[in-house]
Amino acid sequence: MARRSQSRTQSELDMRSDSSGDGGAETGSGSPILEVLVVFAVVYVAKEITAFAGVMGTFFVLAPPLTTNPWTIVTSVYAHSGLGHLVSNTLALLVFGWPVARATTRLRFHAFFAIMGAIAGISQVVLTGALAAMPFVPVASTSVLGASGAVFALLGYLVTSNRLSNGLASFVDIPDWLALLVFVGLAIAVTLATASPGVALIAHFTGFLVGAVGGRARVLAVGSSARSDSAGI
Repeated sequence: MARRSQSRTQSELDMRSDSSGDGGAETGSGSPILEVLVVFAVVYVAKEITAFAGVMGTFFVLAPPLTTNPWTIVTSVYAHSGLGHLVSNTLALLVFGWPVARATTRLRFHAFFAIMGAIAGISQVVLTGALAAMPFVPVASTSVLGASGAVFALLGYLVTSNRLSNGLASFVDIPDWLALLVFVGLAIAVTLATASPGVALIAHFTGFLVGAVGGRARVLAVGSSARSDSAGI
């Protein structure tokens, strides 16, 4: 009896170990979303305080040249210009981020969110700066803050990593160049659909495109390929 009990306990431990990945970071949890929302709130309060002190740009606004305040590459992802900006990104994060968070680990989700947001912000600053330097191009170099680029990356990942898209890819052999072309078209369509004055369109486009490529590569999948498929979004 003692041996049987010991064997059953060991089996239960093995099952718990198999249900987690990345050093025991459990999947299937929406807690990373709640953690990001807490960071949003804390950064929003800090941004308001620094704005009152006249130093908000130093800490939270990503602006050229990028080497002046390099920490803003990350902090700008979690900062928002106003309450409406914060609420809209919060709602989008809940809709697009929750299914992604449930299919990956906490560490991978946070890394993906921060890196994708940083890439989107950098692209906005660098490309608008390059366009502004060209003659006869009516574009001004811009600074940026907000999680929109990271949220669009989650949307792109969700679009290309769900069961429907994976099932289609298994039946139809799509070349990589054609898939990339489709992703670019989707990124343009989504960006134009959300276009409005003051919106960082390049960041939206870049976030969706890079997220879609990441979804195609299943960069947030954990464990074996079979387990990844069973936990697919």
